[in-house]
Amino acid sequence: MTDIIIKVIRLVDRILAVIGCWQILKKCGKSGWSSLLPGLRDYKFSQITEQNRLGLIALFASFAEGIASASLDYVPKNTGLEFTVIMVAIVCLFTVIFLEYQIIIGLTRVFDADKKLALLWIIVPSIPSLMLGFDKKYQPVHLNEDDPDEQLAGTAPADLSAAVDDDVRGRGLVIHLKDRIVKSQGKKRYLLKDIYLTIPNGSLVLLLGGSGAGKTTLVNAVIGYVKANAVMRLNGEDIYKNYDQMKYRIGFVPQQDILRMNDTVVATLNDAAKLRLPKQMKKEERDKRVETVIETLGMKGRQDGLVARKSGGQKKRISIGMELISDPDLFILDEPDSGLDGVIARELFEKLRAIADTGKIVITITHTPDRVADLFDKVIVLARDSGKVGRLAFYGSPDEAREFFGKDTMENIVMAINGKEAGGEGRADEFIQKYADLTVERGKTYHA
Repeated sequence: MTDIIIKVIRLVDRILAVIGCWQILKKCGKSGWSSLLPGLRDYKFSQITEQNRLGLIALFASFAEGIASASLDYVPKNTGLEFTVIMVAIVCLFTVIFLEYQIIIGLTRVFDADKKLALLWIIVPSIPSLMLGFDKKYQPVHLNEDDPDEQLAGTAPADLSAAVDDDVRGRGLVIHLKDRIVKSQGKKRYLLKDIYLTIPNGSLVLLLGGSGAGKTTLVNAVIGYVKANAVMRLNGEDIYKNYDQMKYRIGFVPQQDILRMNDTVVATLNDAAKLRLPKQMKKEERDKRVETVIETLGMKGRQDGLVARKSGGQKKRISIGMELISDPDLFILDEPDSGLDGVIARELFEKLRAIADTGKIVITITHTPDRVADLFDKVIVLARDSGKVGRLAFYGSPDEAREFFGKDTMENIVMAINGKEAGGEGRADEFIQKYADLTVERGKTYHA
């Protein structure tokens, strides 16, 4: 009975490992079918990690081990030939294990994962393969970065890191993003390149850019949801390396509100407090935190009403409150004013301005920036260059942005960098290069 249970466990582990490996290969632009054969799978992984020689040896050793194991049923028992076949099978097996370990080490580098996963892979392959395959925080961020045949068109210097302030341990939010890459059908494609800037604490920041410029990609990279080839630091702490702790210091409000309509406002915030605040926090402290958030959002006296009966602007405030409850240092909002009229939107952004004034960094995306442009300290402008890569076209104050682009409104700035096919002026390359030249000239990006 015990033998049957062990065999079932091993079978389940192998099936789950195949599923995980299938997804890993798909993430890296390879055919998932290769995961069905261990030797071929290792060879495909070696191509991803640029260890082709190891992959070929592993493929040959796996094939030889399979033949030796299968032939044991046909060789005379208790003979020298049987001993030789057994030794060949053992040597090939250990060779495969050793080479697979080296290849998986390379795979952890590609996915920027802990090398300990490689050792776990040898023992229980299903767990690390499923983690790398299905966990969205693991993305292939180091794929053939130095292959000149796969470098895409684009503007500006290939790497501006030498021209910018390299103090990544200072206060505020430091973004040093070399690139964000995806790979499809064996081809590498850049989503973002050369994003270097520092945002001071206490800043309300507008993230501006046309469709496809990479605003959401940058946000996901900053918060660590999908890592880039980058260094992201918040008040001196590395967001990527200390993600398990840092994620509680970052608040993110998506465009669509995720609320239970039949709950009251205070119940909604109490539930958020229980989830996001330390378990050891006393109830009195937690209640005080909820009360502070309600006052900050200007909903004092309306906290007992049902969420369903609140206006669009009030619902957005509640969504903000759910993230604000943990008192994050960095707060990012995706189109918080979507669907709100001008007056309500203005009130909402005034609340965000007040939150930033407490020393937090608030970054927001909005498609109607001019009605609240005076509230912002900084503007980040992303543009899609001729190689369809998101680049930094400007970072500075709103007044500096108007002067830099020669435009009187934020919306006209977006029109200047949008492609002609989207009704814009198609000047993205011009401004990306202009800002890159200015960065090199000054020796650093615009930042306080």
